[in-house]
Amino acid sequence: MLSARQLFLQHQAQTTDFPLLLEVERAEGVFMYGPNGEKYLDLISGIGVSNVGHRHPKVISAIEDQLGKYLHLMVYGEIVQAPPAQLAHALAQTLPAGLDNVYFVSSGSEAIEGAMKLAKRFTGRTEIIAFDKAYHGSTQGALSLNGAESFKRSFRPLLPDVNHLQHNHLPDLEKITHRTAAVVIETVQGEAGVRVPSKDYMKALRARCTEVGALLVLDEIQCGFGRTGTFWAFEQFGITPDILTCAKGMGGGMPIGAFISRQEIMHSFKNDPMLGHITTFGGHPVSCAASLATLKVIQEEGLLNQVNAKAERFKQRLTHPAIKSIRNLGLMMAAEMESFEVLKAVIDTAILKGVLTDWFLFCDNSMRLAPPLTITFEEIDLACDIILEAIEEHVHF
Repeated sequence: MLSARQLFLQHQAQTTDFPLLLEVERAEGVFMYGPNGEKYLDLISGIGVSNVGHRHPKVISAIEDQLGKYLHLMVYGEIVQAPPAQLAHALAQTLPAGLDNVYFVSSGSEAIEGAMKLAKRFTGRTEIIAFDKAYHGSTQGALSLNGAESFKRSFRPLLPDVNHLQHNHLPDLEKITHRTAAVVIETVQGEAGVRVPSKDYMKALRARCTEVGALLVLDEIQCGFGRTGTFWAFEQFGITPDILTCAKGMGGGMPIGAFISRQEIMHSFKNDPMLGHITTFGGHPVSCAASLATLKVIQEEGLLNQVNAKAERFKQRLTHPAIKSIRNLGLMMAAEMESFEVLKAVIDTAILKGVLTDWFLFCDNSMRLAPPLTITFEEIDLACDIILEAIEEHVHF
């Protein structure tokens, strides 16, 4: 009988020539466990997914409860189902007044696709503006918004009338005009290596969109659901989007995404054409039950209260000449090193020692640090000790 590793390599589509090839049998809290007793402290949360840790008991309970009732019943939006309806209500309670209409999908890329369609339909305009080093997903539309040509040149032609601005650069805002349907921006750039725009810039961006009638779409697929220390990252910038996208951390480990807007805007999908956006599995009842439980865990267990203190612990402990700087907003962090070669050696050694980290698509000299929000200070210390040990093995001053 072939092993799981052999089956993985022979029959599962690969995305690189060097997958991690960690074999995991189970996961709990901040740890993943291999078949031979291996134990890995997860510092990347499945790339921003496991915000409440792996298999949080309340999330598992919500999943099990829904499994006893029903699974998929009908395509999105035709049958009244309690899990998506209750989740939509709970999400609205976390948001500014009016931002209260939720369209559920199955992933972050789908959320971006829906937001782009909605902006074009509502405004009647065609231009979409995004930013350099942006990452919004891998489907054709989302890929068109991505800001790294190396990541998309092999898939051209992509969507027309998509233009890119320099991130956090005030003069470029003049390029947003009355023909712009939407400006799509990550509230905190993720794959660029955790780039946090200034509050002044974000307020000026909001004002420019309002001035010309363009919709402001904030992508919080990575930075939402508590990752930055507030439930939504945009709360820290004093602005409100016209459309908000989320996914990753909202499902507690289950696949789900959403784009959220005002009823006035979202109702554009109801006619010309009717069923202007359709999804089969969006709002899946099990995923919505898991997401509602995740939202409640973040709120009821006070996970936001210690995000900044935990981030500071990482910054205090990860002091070494090899670490040039640490950028962060809450527990969305990037530790910059000299080069990819140095970083890759440190990451590989840290994994062998039991800590899983990663780099960023468009910033390959920086280490991704995005642990579950449930990580303890003791677990942070353990992770930092191992990272520093790995650095010492490869960097000598």
